[in-house]
Amino acid sequence: MAKVVMDQAALRRVLTRMTYEIIEQNRGLGDLMIVGIETRGAYLAQRIGQQIEQLEGKQVPVINLDITNYRDDRPIDATVAKPKLDLGVEQKNLVLVDDVLYTGRTIRAALDALMSNGCPQKIALAVLIDRGHRELPIRPDFVGKNIPTAHDESISVQMTEVDASDQVVLN
Repeated sequence: MAKVVMDQAALRRVLTRMTYEIIEQNRGLGDLMIVGIETRGAYLAQRIGQQIEQLEGKQVPVINLDITNYRDDRPIDATVAKPKLDLGVEQKNLVLVDDVLYTGRTIRAALDALMSNGCPQKIALAVLIDRGHRELPIRPDFVGKNIPTAHDESISVQMTEVDASDQVVLN
């Protein structure tokens, strides 16, 4: 049975809080870059970037990251090239954004993808939902909400850009 654990208003409040935390941690936003893991992490990153611009009056680069061929738990898709980022990451303070943190394998793949494109000054991790069950030693710096789950449960982040609604559902 599906249960809505975060509605549209709650999701908006959580993203606003996370944005403020990111701003506080990155004073002088000059070297800041937001990197969203496709698909829903990219949309979250866009929203965070828009909020930073609204709050600080400064636009920060927001880029999308496709990690398909960096995953160690899925076969390589020959039709997808390893990403070359639009903007250089050298000496940048990156905030890597994803929707759900679970085993840590997606984040490991994203770190590999980022490091293959240059050497950032710092990488911080922002996740909307941390559901636990890590297989790798990865810990987020910014968390929207911790939702402990059983292994047989799943978290679905729905966003208007792809799902026609904003909510988080526990299945």
